[in-house]
Order: sequence, then structure tokens, then C-alpha cells
Amino acid sequence: MLNADKKDYKRICTEFGVADLSLILKKLDEKKKERAKNEDGGIPYDEDGTENHSLTRGGRTNISNIKGLMQKVDEEVKLLLLNTGLNLTDEEASLLSTEFKLSDVDFVVKIQELKALEREDALFACVLTHPLPKITWMGKGGTLEEGEKYSITVSDHKLIHRLLIKDCNLLDKGIYSAVAGITSCSAWLVVLAESDPASAELKRARKATLASGALIDLEKVAKEQQIKNREEMEKILAAVKAKHREGHVEEGKSINGRDGAVTGPGKNSGAKTGAKIKNSKGNGTETKLDASGHLIGDPKSKKRIRSGQMDFDKIQMKDIIEGYSEDDEDFPGSANNSRYRKHDRETEPEQTESSCRDVDATSQNDMADCDGNTDSSGTVRRPRRTKKAQRKQRTSGQDPNELASDDEESDGEESDGDESDGDESDGDESEDSTGQLKHSRRSKRNQQLQKAVNGESTYPEDHSEYDETEDATGTATRSRRKRQGPPIEDVLIDPGVHFICGLSDVNAIINESAELTCKLSSEDCEGAWFRDGKKVSHDNFSASKDGTIHKLVIIRCEEEHSGKYRFEADGRKTEAMINVKDPPRFDQEDVIAFTEPVTVKAGHNAIFKLHFVGHEPVKIKWYREEEELLDDNNTMIEKSASHSRLLLSRCQRRNTGEIKIKLKNEHGFIEAISQLIVLDKPTPPLGPAEVTESSAVCIEFKWRPPKDDGGSPVINYTIERQQVGRNTWKKMGEVPGVPSYRDTDVDHGRKYCYRVRAVTAEGTSEVMETDDMQAGTLAFPGPPAPPKVVSTYDDCVNISWTSPNKTGGSRILGYILEKRKKGSNLWAVVNAMHEIIKEKKYAVKDVVAGMEYEFRVTAINLSGVGEFSNPSEFVFARDPKKPPGKVTNLKVTETSYTHLVLTWTKPEDKPEIQDEAKGYFVEIRPAECLEWSRRNTTLIITTSFSVKGLKSMNMYWVRVIATNDGGKSAPEELANYVLAMPSPVRPKFTNRKMKSFLVVRAGNSVRITVNFEASPRPHIMWVKDNVPVTKRVTISNSDGSSQLLIPSSERSDSGIYSILVKNLAGQETFSTEVRVTDDPKPPGPVELDENVPGTVTMIWQPSPDEKRDDRLHYTVSKLDSTKRTWTTVAEKLFNNRFTVCNIMHGRDYHFRVYAKNDMGVSAPSDSPTCGKEKKKEKFVVSVPTRKDCDLRCAPTFIVPLKLHTASKGYECCMSCAVKGIPKPRITWYRNHISLNTDTNYYISNTCGVCSMSILHVGHKDMGEYTIAAENALGRAECSTVLSVKE
Repeated sequence: MLNADKKDYKRICTEFGVADLSLILKKLDEKKKERAKNEDGGIPYDEDGTENHSLTRGGRTNISNIKGLMQKVDEEVKLLLLNTGLNLTDEEASLLSTEFKLSDVDFVVKIQELKALEREDALFACVLTHPLPKITWMGKGGTLEEGEKYSITVSDHKLIHRLLIKDCNLLDKGIYSAVAGITSCSAWLVVLAESDPASAELKRARKATLASGALIDLEKVAKEQQIKNREEMEKILAAVKAKHREGHVEEGKSINGRDGAVTGPGKNSGAKTGAKIKNSKGNGTETKLDASGHLIGDPKSKKRIRSGQMDFDKIQMKDIIEGYSEDDEDFPGSANNSRYRKHDRETEPEQTESSCRDVDATSQNDMADCDGNTDSSGTVRRPRRTKKAQRKQRTSGQDPNELASDDEESDGEESDGDESDGDESDGDESEDSTGQLKHSRRSKRNQQLQKAVNGESTYPEDHSEYDETEDATGTATRSRRKRQGPPIEDVLIDPGVHFICGLSDVNAIINESAELTCKLSSEDCEGAWFRDGKKVSHDNFSASKDGTIHKLVIIRCEEEHSGKYRFEADGRKTEAMINVKDPPRFDQEDVIAFTEPVTVKAGHNAIFKLHFVGHEPVKIKWYREEEELLDDNNTMIEKSASHSRLLLSRCQRRNTGEIKIKLKNEHGFIEAISQLIVLDKPTPPLGPAEVTESSAVCIEFKWRPPKDDGGSPVINYTIERQQVGRNTWKKMGEVPGVPSYRDTDVDHGRKYCYRVRAVTAEGTSEVMETDDMQAGTLAFPGPPAPPKVVSTYDDCVNISWTSPNKTGGSRILGYILEKRKKGSNLWAVVNAMHEIIKEKKYAVKDVVAGMEYEFRVTAINLSGVGEFSNPSEFVFARDPKKPPGKVTNLKVTETSYTHLVLTWTKPEDKPEIQDEAKGYFVEIRPAECLEWSRRNTTLIITTSFSVKGLKSMNMYWVRVIATNDGGKSAPEELANYVLAMPSPVRPKFTNRKMKSFLVVRAGNSVRITVNFEASPRPHIMWVKDNVPVTKRVTISNSDGSSQLLIPSSERSDSGIYSILVKNLAGQETFSTEVRVTDDPKPPGPVELDENVPGTVTMIWQPSPDEKRDDRLHYTVSKLDSTKRTWTTVAEKLFNNRFTVCNIMHGRDYHFRVYAKNDMGVSAPSDSPTCGKEKKKEKFVVSVPTRKDCDLRCAPTFIVPLKLHTASKGYECCMSCAVKGIPKPRITWYRNHISLNTDTNYYISNTCGVCSMSILHVGHKDMGEYTIAAENALGRAECSTVLSVKE
């Protein structure tokens, strides 16, 4: 491939089975760079003299997805700029499009929070600062697309973007975002559930809900923004033009025709940046202009500067490979999609590549060398295809409305990347108005002759004609050989007619009209319309021209009208696709009739029918409240090719709701919505009835309307009454639609019951029966709340109060207000009895200035005067006070983990400036919070306060506010925060009766409680025999104590338990030895030895528990044949041998050995009989066989639990007695929850006496307590109830 032409790359890769072409091209590029380095920086050439270039020459790289998107957006922005009303030319729009980057887009109006009910539509809208054809809508972690759920629309001017969320439900709740470039805005959508109980079964009709910000006139805002954009573009365009004119005047040279002149549609010399300009010295050196028209400098010492536009001129790898396919050696993609032609004959690639542009004969003496020069080795250099040809190749088949920007970009590329010898005219092609390229050719003889005229050698001595370096970005900097002689003036070519706006794809509906529109740059140009390569006939087509705008209208679309349409004018063309679709459609009149609600009575049938048209097959589905309807006993669906019918039989009230038909085929879908209303009689009125007034002369009550009125409003209510004790009901008449009734025909002291029915046009509801109501009872109102003083003056005190909670069953007629001076026992009525106060406020004017008063109030109803309220606070009759000053000397005197104590000095009393403080408020704020919270609800009169409820080791800010009747003072705040912890205290133990030795029977719980004092909170660690305790040991720590608990102990739990309490002030330890044991097992067999007269030596086998219990010892007892009692002869024996003395000859002795430990005594081990041997006649006695007695029994409670009633805060102890062999296992329960592992209860079991103690009884300890005893033979339970009293 290093020695092959580029057009053969694809064929070579196919022959050798290479699939990854991009990787091969990358490797090929690296090899060519290595060859260039080996040839001292020169450009590598192959053996045939063809210049080898990588696919990334001249800084041109593959377009990434992001840059491709940016290119598309900028091109669309450029088209939008052409339609702004500024009468811009194409090149001016190109300039302005460089100023309006995607990153500059912002939101004028952002989307705002929406609150919508279920089944409503929600609409988000925003306005952009610059037009964009499309923005990205995000929601619930993904991108939202146009579909059945979401509708995305854009205004014509591309500034207003909208997102419509259809048929909201609770799952749609969340954050939605609009993303425009690198700018975004977000807002919440809150979906509220239906809360009206009366309509719980009826769904709400769908409607669109707008955000509060959507009430802004978006069109008005958009128009204002358009005006701003237009003014800004005019300023930018004027500035750019001015800078370019200044650059042209300073140099006094014309811009080269290849780089600055118009060489194609939409090109303009003033619109290009980075253009090359001839040096006035005539040495052929080129300089360049930046975007502002200033000189950049010599390209030998600087990198080439790109234009301000985005890097649109990069070539896709796919396009390059296709452009050099082996079966097409010519240049495809000319303006008319034909190969390069001149005089109706094809130009060979070699001729195209070696040709130069035609020049005037008068300037031949100044003409530069063509690319056909040879180097010093005699190898002929063949120029590569020009970049413009590559651009044409890449844009072949592209929409012509993009040609303008593409050609401009190709101009910029040629300005930056020209690699031919001599000036800019070498190796260039010009383009006429028809879009066909002109190629001039020169023979090698004329080329050499021209060089001879210029005084140059026919063969150049400097073989390094190109000095090309390439930076990391692929941008090449080349040094060109200086020209001998003056520069050549380029010829400007007329761009001809070109497209301002090309055709766009259209989706048309069958039997409807469709329109294609394009815009040319000139009005004096006619064009032709083609469909699928054939000229459009005028049957069912209408072609029109309005100035520069050409239109083609398909009057009535048919399926055969689908295809590719092309418009050609003056050698230019633009193409677009028309897709004729036949989605399901309704007739508008039928839809209007269908959407009218259908109202039927309960039990009747409802029919929905709708005609449609569309491409078959059409899927038809009917829905009721978003649930699909299927054929069943009450539903019948008819389907045909042109209509569908839904029959709902025997409709019930619950069937009321939304009916929807949805049609769908391969071309689209459509739906129509109607409402079904089923009328029925109402449900009964809602109770219970509430008595609003009950007196000796009347009973007044009210109720709630029916939950469902059956689809018709309630006309009236029928009332019936029954006197309690009688069986007859009396009709009281009808009440118009107000749910209340006042019965004045009542007897004093009697009780009545009422029946209420609701009446609508559809019938009468079932009955709602009230409770018994008594008439004539005297029920006085309760006391109101204490009156509150609103304001005070020297001659008036304004009082207000609230109504009493208990009205006595009748309405409140008014109030009586009384006052009393401080120090007096007499209450004086403020208002006369015949002038009761109707309102809940009063201005007391009969006061003396400077005196202190209190007030109370009572309510009056039909029964009479009720109780008086508690008196109000004492208040002075004087003008309002001035607010007090700040407190002083605020400080903290005490702190702990949960509270702190503040003290301060009251503010000074300064007449006319600040009055005396009446009380104080204390407020605190955690360090991480910004809001203050008040710690006292009532005023503090003292100058100290204890703030409780703090979190340990948290930081708090504290302040105090003084207040009086005139207002509040400015807050006084501590300078530093307060840390919730006490002063450091070295740990010390406070238990005076802590045990250093503890014996526990195996199976019982082990509980060690240690109390201590320490500050700050210490670190606590328990160890057993200097090893951390196991997981079966429960440790409970609190501020001042720690407890170790073993719920069910074993012998292996024996050991020394130590607690370590440590903080920054020091540490303290305490140890307790715990011995877990059980009743010992008896010793082994006992043997007797009588070697010494008068003594007997006893030897026995040790108890099995001797090895596990080092405190186990033995006791020996004896029984003399002359006595009947056992006597102890030895105790605390730690060996297995003992000698008994004082043995009397002639007596028989029996011995027993017991094993003892800290828990108890084992069963005895008997010895054989020891005594004097008497020679007697043999006497044989037959002893019956003795059977061992089985003492095992199931658990039983000897003494049961008793009922307990304990006072709150005191100790309570429960106990009972249980027996059972083997020893039963005891478990305590409260409300069927085990308490054995609960550290709040102390449980013990001593010789069958089971006890449980509760040290501090509280309400949480109330309930049923159960004790269960269980062994292998059975289970027994005993229960009691604990009651707690205050």
C-alpha cells in the first residue's frame, strides 16, 4: 500500500482479507511519517513519482460524532440567520454563524415547576436566546422522544420549545430538564392524586396544565429576543466588514481567487478568514489574514491559522474510501452529479491532476511553475487532487442548501492547505456558473520554456520544494519556493445562481395536499421539477414561482406519489423525499359528534360508533378508563374496514367514565375520546347527623350530601320523624337541596329520631337514619379561653377571645365581659345584660390610666349564661411601651451532654428610649443549621435558663431576646459556640457494694452492673481473663453505668471479668470473679481399711466435678449402730482419704461421703458396714427384690403468681414456687415476649423459688406476665397482670 495509489487501498485490503480498514490506514500513515523523517523532513514519494499523503493531510481528521452534531447545528443556525429579516447574503450568514456558537445559547424563560392532577396534561415551555432547531428534553433519567406519551414542538422562529406530557399519572412525577448545548434548566412535575371522595369513582376529564411561568406571553418574549439578536448581528456584521476592509486597504493587494474570490455558490472573498495575500515585494511570499483582517505572519515561522468557523472541512473516512473506489477513477460529485467533462468528453485523472488553471496570455511571463516540475532526481511530481475536488466528492448527493457552507469551508481549506508550487494559481481549478470545473493543461515543454524565461533551470536544484512539518493536530506548515517576478492577478468568477434554502423531506397524508418549497438566490431563473429522475407532469401537480421561491404542490396525494423529488435550476439541484402515508383518520364532524358525552340511565345500553379511513390492516381497540375492553356478556365490539361500534349492555353507575377508541396501522395511530355518563338514583345522605341546636322549642341538625348524586343534582330532601317509644313515622315535608333541617314542633324533654332521603330527577335514595335527639334539655355553654389583651392605652384596653369548645347544643347568642382591678375581689360587668357582646372582641374604655386590670368572659346560649373563663393576665391601662434594650453579660455557667445553663443581666430602663423588659426568650441554633429555634414557649422572668434536650458533643449558637408589651429587643448572642459536653472528670466507680466474687448456678443468667462517673463520655471495654468477651455476652452502656449480661450461663463462663473505663482525663478498672457451677455429683465407691485397732481408714473415688471445680471438698458422716442419727466426723476435705478414730469394738458403723461446693451438696456415697465380727449360726433371710422409686415428675407451680398493682416509679417484685424433677428451665414473658435477655428486669431462681424484680415501674411495664417451667416430662405456665397507677 505504500507504493499503491489511494484508489487501490480498498481493493488491496479486500484481497488480503483485512476487515479493519481504519487501523490499516492509521498504520500506513505512521509508516509514511517514518519515511518522511528518513528523507530529512521531505515529503515521501513513491517510485512512480506520485505524492503519498495520509488521510489526515493538512490537519484534516475524521469527524467525531460531537463535531458532526456541532456542524449540523451551525449549518441550521446559518439558515436561520438568512431568514432573520436582515437581507443577509450567504457569506454574511457564514460570518455571523461563527459568532453564534452553541455554547452561547442560554434560556430567556426557563421551564418552571408544574402541579397537575391525575389524567391532566402538563406543558413545559422555554424560550432561548438564540434559535436552535432542536433541544434535548430529559426526564426520569433518560432522553424523551416524540410519541404517544410526549409531544415535542418548536416554534417557527426556533426560539420557543415545548414539551407536552399527556395523561399524567403518579409515575410521571419527577424532575424534567431542557438541554440546549451546554446550558440546561430543570423543574419539578408534581402529580396530585384525586382527593374528592364524591368523585372517587368518576375520572376527571383531561385538560392541559401550564406552569406559573407559562402564563408569560412567550411569543412576545421571543419577538423581543429576535429584535435583540437582529441588532446584535447587525453590529457584528458591520464590525467584521470594517475589519476586512481595513485589512484590504493596508495591503493594497487583492485576495487570491482561489482563497478569497468567489469560486462556487455562496462564496465571498470578504467572508473568508485566514486568506492568503501577495507580498508587495514580489518574491512570492504569502501572508495570511485572521478573522479581524490583521496579518498573521510568515507561514514558515508560524502555524497556519484556521478560520473562525468550526472545523467542518474534515473528511469522513468512509467518504474518502468510496471516493477512491477501484471502479471509478474519475471525480464524482460535481455540481450536476456527473464526471468532470470538458467539450463533452471525459478528462482522464492524470490530466486533471497535472493540469493548471488557465491564465491570460499577457501574464505568462509571470506565471508560476505547475505541479509537473521534476525534482533533482528527475522524478516527475504529480499533484494530488485538489481539496475542492475532494469537497465536491464528499458533498455528492448532499442537499444543495448545504452547498454554500460546504463550499466556503472548502475555500478555507484551500487557503490553509494549498500544497502546490508557486503562487495560489498553481494546480487550482475554477468553477463556472453551471457548477462544472474548468481545467487547463500545459505540456511539459511549455512548462520548461516558462521556467527558462524566468531565468530558472529546467530542473530545480532544490529538490526539497516542499518543506512540510506537521504538528500534533495534523496542521501542516509548508515553506514555498520564492517566485521570481511580480505576482499574478487572479480572475474573479461569477458564482451564478445557487440555493438559499433547499428542499426538505415531507411526510404526506393520502388524499391530502403536500408541498415542496425551495429558495434560489436570483429571481431571474426558471427551474424544472423531477420525480424519481422523470420530469413531473402537471396532472395532480401544481408548480408555482413567487420571486425566488419555487413551490410544487401535490393537490391530492396518492401512494404512487411517494419518491425522490428534485428541483433543478441553472445547473444546480436540490432533492427531498415525499413519503405518502395512509394512517388511520377520522372525519372531523364524526369526531365532534363522538366526543359529545353519552348519557344513559342505569340498566340501559350505551352505543359508541365511529367511521374511519386508513391503510389496512387497522388494529382497533376500545378503552374505558385506560382499561382495554374485550367482548363479554356486557360488552360487544363490532369491527369492519370502515367503522367500529361499541355496545355496552345494562350499564351501571360505576361504568361512568372515559371511553376511548384507538386505531393503529403501519403508518401511524389516532385516538378519539368520549365520555359515558350513567344516571341512577343517588346514594343515601352521609351521616352521622350533627345537632347544631337543641332547645325546648326546636331541634336543628345537619348532614352531608350523598357520596354519589347519581349524575343528577339533588333537588330536595324528604324528612320523616319518629318519637322514641312509638312505632309510627310522621312525614315532616321536603327541604330544598340544603342538607340541614330545623324542627320547631317538638315537646320539651322528648327524644326524636329522623329519616332523611335525597331526591333527584332519577329517583329517591335509600334512607339515612339519625341517632336519638332530645329537645328541651338545659345545656349551658362551656367556658371560653382566657381573654387576650390586644393593645392598651391610657383610656382604653382592647380585648379578644375565642368561642367555647362546648356550645351546649345550641348556638351562642353573645358574651358578657367582666373586669377587676388588681388587689380587689369584686368583678364589674363591662357591658349591660341587655347589651350582650355579639363579637369576640371588645374595647374596654371604663379604665383609669396607670391601673392594672384583669378580665374574664362568659358565653350565653338559648339555655342561659355559661361558665366564666379563667381571668386574663394583668395589664396596665397605659400607652404602648418602647421595646427593651439588649441583655448584657450573657454567659454559660454550666454544660453537660444534654443541657446548658445561661445567665445574663437585664437591660437598663431608659425613659423615652427603651422600657423595662417584661420577660425573655432563649433561642439556640445548631452549627450546621441556619434557623433559630425558641426553647421556651412562655416568657422567662428570671435572668437564668437551663436549655435541655441537646445532642451530645454538638455545637450550638445561643442568643437571648428581651421583650415587653412594646415589642422585642435586638438579640444578644454569645461570641463563640457552646459544645454540649461537661467539664473533664476522671472515671471513678460509684458502686459501694460491688461484689468481687459471684457464684451462679449453670443455666441462670449472670448480671454484673457497674456505676461510674466520667466526663467526657468514656470508652468502656469488658474482658474475661484479659481476653475480650465473646459475642454471647451482652454489654449495655449508658451515660453513667455499664452492664454485662450472660443470659444462660455455662461452666465455661467462669473466670475473672474486668471492666476498663477510660477517657482523656484517666482510666479506672474493676474485676469480679464469676464462678458458674451446679450441684456436685457424688463421690465414687467407698472402701474401708481397719489395720489399726480403734480406727477405720476411708478411701473413696473422687467426684467427677472435682477437676472442674477447685473449690469442691468432701464431708464425712457416720452412723453408730447404737444411735439413729448421722453425725459429721469431718468437713472441708480436699483429698480422697480420711481416718475415723474412736471406733468402739463390737459396734457396727456406716459411713457416708458427700461432695460439696459453693452451690450445694451432692448425694451421699455409702460405705460398707464396719464392725465386730460375731460367730453365729448361719441365718438366711430371704429379702424381697427392691424396686427403685422413680421420683421424676413434670413441672407444677406450688405457689402461683398473684395480681400486682404498683405505683409509677416504685419497685415491683413478682415471685412463685415451682417443683419438678429434673429441674425445669424457667422463662419469663411479658405480653408473650421473652424477658430473660432484657436487662431492665432482674430474674432469679433459687431452689424452685422464681422471682422477677422491676426496679422502676412505668406505664410501659403494664401488661400480662407469664412464667413458663419446662423439663423433659412437660411444661407448666402461670400468669398474672401488672397494673400501674400514678
